This record gives sequence, structure tokens and C-alpha cells, in this order.
Amino acid sequence: MTRGLALFLIASASLAGAIGVRATTLPMHQVSDAAVLSEKLPRLLSDFQFFEDGPAQVPAYRVLPYRLNTPLYSDGAEKLRFVYVPLGEETSIGEDGLLQFPVGSALIKTFAFGAGEGRRLIETRVLLHRADGWLALPYLWNEEQTEARLAVAGARIDLTTPKGEAISYRVPNKNQCKECHGLDGAVTPIGPKARNLPAGWLDASFGLSHEEAGVMPLWEERQSASAEAAARAYLDVNCAHCHRPGATASNSGLDLRWEQDDPHALGIMKRPVAAGRGAGSHLYDVVPGKPGESILLHRMLSNDPGVAMPELGKATVDEEGTEAVRRWIEGLPES
Repeated sequence: MTRGLALFLIASASLAGAIGVRATTLPMHQVSDAAVLSEKLPRLLSDFQFFEDGPAQVPAYRVLPYRLNTPLYSDGAEKLRFVYVPLGEETSIGEDGLLQFPVGSALIKTFAFGAGEGRRLIETRVLLHRADGWLALPYLWNEEQTEARLAVAGARIDLTTPKGEAISYRVPNKNQCKECHGLDGAVTPIGPKARNLPAGWLDASFGLSHEEAGVMPLWEERQSASAEAAARAYLDVNCAHCHRPGATASNSGLDLRWEQDDPHALGIMKRPVAAGRGAGSHLYDVVPGKPGESILLHRMLSNDPGVAMPELGKATVDEEGTEAVRRWIEGLPES
């Protein structure tokens, strides 16, 4: 058995059950490197050959399933995440903790609603690392659940969330992907950061290690973590891809990244710069000890398109996320 195959089996087995992937057979399909690297836009998800069984989300050889410690909220969607790195290429950890994948790599994320036999695949988003940079493409699954087709213009789908809320789910168009994945004018991955990945998975998959200190808490164990850690992890994952220098909401003056430690940059007693009517009657982004007077939480609790944050990626209020942020603000010492 080759080392690459051994690493694939170790990493896949450690996570397949946790994320609902039925990796019960040895993968035989090989990813189409030509499709990943081509200047063309493949029309079908199957053109990439990322999956041994697409509808069942069984990955092909060298396509590794992974999870995030604290995931992005998307109306309660189940998300199945995979990464592909070409044979012989190496992955490293960048200065900001983001994994640096070589050209020819791909990040794959499928959104699904429902459970068991009733699970419905909605879309699969892929990030392709080509010679001229990263390319983001959305693929929409058909009603028969047999194939996903490129949806350059995006789509709207009526569905019901796990909490019973009827929503019009938005599949982003090709250009909207840049609104969250844009940094300094270029498309970039935002999810796979070392601090938000299980350390064991990083070692088994790529032979990488990182300090346990500073790792984001598991979302399902947030009640046992500090209020600050749970909230800061949530804000990093759900907000910081826009609210950071060089990103689409940098004009707000907020920097909500996990590593930021300047209270003013985090919004504490900071007046809004470009909130417009989103601020409501509130004066500061975060008021220590007073979540009800904090613009940050006010916008998270709103479904009004002109007020709600984040602006894209959700149509409902994340009750668990807002509660984590509320707990953090309540515990901040009042000056």
C-alpha cells in the first residue's frame, strides 16, 4: 500500500462517520486533473470525477473529507466538505493559518437539507486552484439527485430548514462567490485554516502539525468553552471573511478575525462607519455588558435585507450563533 493511499484511508475513516459520508468501499475513480486545470468551465460536476458516487457523496481517490471545528451557518444546511491535492504536491500552513494548497487542488463543499433517505443535495460549490489563481464555481443538483450542473447565474430554491422555516434558498451566481471569497482583489479560500481544523486530520492528511493553543472550539462543545472563545470563533468564521483589511467590508473598520486582539477593531465602543440604517438607534458596534445596545448583535438578529448580517449566505437568524455572541458581550467588563 502506498503512503498516499494509507493517508487517504486514515483521514477518510476518521471523519467519514462524523460528517455522514458513506466511505464503505475502496475508491477507484481518479480525479480529472485536466478538468481542474482547464481554462474551460466544466458543465457537470461529474466532469471533475471528485466522487466515486456523487449522489451518496462518496469521495474518489485522494479526495479527503474534512470538517471545521466551528462551521459557517447556512440556514441549518448540512455541509459535506472535501479537499483534493494532486499526487506529489505539498500543502503548507500560511502566516494567517490558512492552508496553502498547490496549483491543481480543489475544495469541494456540498449543501444538503434533510436526513437519511430524505436528504436532498442542493448545490456543490467548488474552488479550483488554477495557474492564474482560484476560481469559484457553483453546481446545482437536479431533482433526480443524479447530477449537478454548472449554475453560472445562480438559482433560487424553495425549501424548508431543519427548524421548519420556509425559505427561498439562494445558490450564488459565479460573481457573488467573490463577495465572500475576495481578498485584495483575488479569490481565495476562507474555511480551511489550521486553527479551525482537527489537529489529527491535518497530521494524517498532510503531515502538518499546529499548536493546540489557540485552536477554535468545537461548535457542539461551545458551552464548555469560554464565552469569548465560542463567540470569537463564530465571528471569525461567519463574519471575518468580509470584515477584515483587504476584504469587501473593510470600510466598516471592523476586523473580526480570530487573531485580532485590539478591542476597537473588534467593535468594542466603536462608532459605526458605514452601517447606514443598519445601526438602528444604536451608537456603538459592541457595548460591553449590553448586548441589546450593540449594533453587531442587532444586525445578526435581523432578517431585514437592509439590516441583516451577514448579507449573503443565509435567510434565517442563527439562534445558536446569536446566543454565543450575546454571552460574550454580556461578559465584557463595562468601563
